[in-house]
Amino acid sequence: MTVNVRPYVPAALIAVLIFYFGINALTGDRGLLTHARRDAVLAQREHDLAALRQRHADLAARIKLMSDTNLSRDYLEERAQLMLGYSDPKDYVIRHAN
Repeated sequence: MTVNVRPYVPAALIAVLIFYFGINALTGDRGLLTHARRDAVLAQREHDLAALRQRHADLAARIKLMSDTNLSRDYLEERAQLMLGYSDPKDYVIRHAN
């Protein structure tokens, strides 16, 4: 007695596809069960973006202080002391390891 499997192949294929898409709907990148993880990643990236914007504003202010049209002598002296390690003999220098 031989069993004819041919009529069951399309139904099995459809069942496998429904199972596959159902699992992806629940646990995929945009699935229903990954909402909390996406929110956590979004919050972290928003925090990183705020830090980058703050750093950009800080660098823009430093660039403005070092521009040819608006050179700040105090900032120039501070940067020279920091970069070259020079200081006035009357200054107290406290170094700390980062």
